[in-house]
Amino acid sequence: MNDTPRGARRSISIAMAGSGGSGVMTAGTLLLDAAAKAGLYGLMVRTSGPQIRGGEAAALIRLASTPTDSLDDGFDLLLAIDWQNIHRFADEIPMRAGAMVVGDADEGEAPEVFLRNGTRAESVPLKKMSKAIAGSWTNMVALGVAGAITSIPLEALEAALSGSWKRGPAALDANLQALRAGFEKGTQIGALPALEVPPAGGRRWMLSGNEAAGFGALRGGVRFVAAYPITPATEMLEWMAPALAKVGGTLLQAEDELASINMIIGSSYGGVPSLTATSGPGLSLMTEAIGLAITAEVPVVVVDVMRGGPSTGIPAKSEQSDLSYAVNGLHGDAPRVVVAPTSIADCLATTQWAVHLAEKLQTAAIVLSDQFMGQSRAIIDEPANTGVVAERLVVEANAPDFKRYRNTESGISPMSIPGTPGVVYTADGLEHTEAGIPSSQSADHKLQLDKRERKLLKHDYGSAWADIEGDGELAIVTFGSVTGVVREALVRAAERGVRAKLIALRLLAPALPERLEQALEGVSRVLVVEQNHSAQLLRYLRSVYDLPGKPSSFHRPGPLPLRPAELADAIVEWRNQ
Repeated sequence: MNDTPRGARRSISIAMAGSGGSGVMTAGTLLLDAAAKAGLYGLMVRTSGPQIRGGEAAALIRLASTPTDSLDDGFDLLLAIDWQNIHRFADEIPMRAGAMVVGDADEGEAPEVFLRNGTRAESVPLKKMSKAIAGSWTNMVALGVAGAITSIPLEALEAALSGSWKRGPAALDANLQALRAGFEKGTQIGALPALEVPPAGGRRWMLSGNEAAGFGALRGGVRFVAAYPITPATEMLEWMAPALAKVGGTLLQAEDELASINMIIGSSYGGVPSLTATSGPGLSLMTEAIGLAITAEVPVVVVDVMRGGPSTGIPAKSEQSDLSYAVNGLHGDAPRVVVAPTSIADCLATTQWAVHLAEKLQTAAIVLSDQFMGQSRAIIDEPANTGVVAERLVVEANAPDFKRYRNTESGISPMSIPGTPGVVYTADGLEHTEAGIPSSQSADHKLQLDKRERKLLKHDYGSAWADIEGDGELAIVTFGSVTGVVREALVRAAERGVRAKLIALRLLAPALPERLEQALEGVSRVLVVEQNHSAQLLRYLRSVYDLPGKPSSFHRPGPLPLRPAELADAIVEWRNQ
């Protein structure tokens, strides 16, 4: 079932593929839901071709006995509803030796690229079986086949389908029949070795990174969102629209990204914690307005669900290539907060933290998620509420000698909400005096630059700035969605006698040299791991930190995800150099 080294997570990997409209994403989501109901953990990653609608698509699923944040090295099962352009996923769906490929012979033959290393091929008449049951769908037959082969109980599959059903009872009954017919056929083919079901614990959630970020924003206090739809951030907005209404908030679809960022600046200026979500192309359009928020010291949160670039790039694929832009991309000296969640579950806590930091520090906070986390779904243990909420320093009415941009020791000065008597001030993008009066004087400019920088540097970010695990003279430094695969690769490397410390940065800006120096105490060599073409994290770290030795880099661009085995090999080879 799993040819990973001893000590790696025990798991099964399944790819469900088909042309656009075949329903593979629905079937994959239901299989993940059924696995959760059966007591397992899991991850489902969406992948599709370059088209806007239609075309090839695949749900890449990993089921496991323990929480999992990354795909495995290869797949144990490929189930294709049809073979239309599925060969384009050959690099993304590497098959293990002796794996199983299941398809419908009436829809063509499996591409040779999937039939290597002793792969076992099986044919199932998926469409004929569906047509034999009036009102049923082919993907429900496929769901039954996949469930039986992966040893998911039929009762769990039925519960997942029934629980998500939104049509009439007759259609549900037809598709339950299709599910059972597929399950019987899958049983005849034979099951892969079953996973060990972990002991029952607390509640489990199944959610995507976009949904988790949206929920974290609500927990943090966000009550206004303005945004323009863009892949792969749109699902966050779709989830937040009804969720905001339930807590008295509002979501407004703007005409473009420039409008959305300016809308949330206006809302936040009025006293309401506000957020927008976008991807790389949208973030670039927001540049001047983000600078306005920083200069006017108006809190805003921008969630950037990164995708492949540059330009429109590869919208449906993941890449960590907006890092340099996020930390350095604004014109002038504009210190801002940049944070990056380390997993789908962490999208919740990190976005909640970002809202708190934006409000507390009266600045712009950018959350660097990516397509891998944003559009993937995972079964996770119920996350605890960190309790971190919006906390803005607000002045009382008629406060004497009020100066909005007073040069305080902390760098944070009280903000007045429009309409508060006796504390009116002007907020715009011009440099200003402490009272908010526009100024072109060098002394005023330096004073305000110092103030805006100081408030970020003097803040205590606590232990949340990074996840630090393990010890040794070697350290792996990474960020974002790559953290999961690095963590698994380190387990495999340890089985081969290589110990290394993991430092997964959650706070990317401002830089905290003293904290990283403490984390690297006793470390002689550093390897930086990231998913982009130009080693952006390594270049950034070298610009703001004194890293020990001569730091090395393991990086490559998307869209292919990093794999645990290749990274473990790279760590061992790096140690031996």
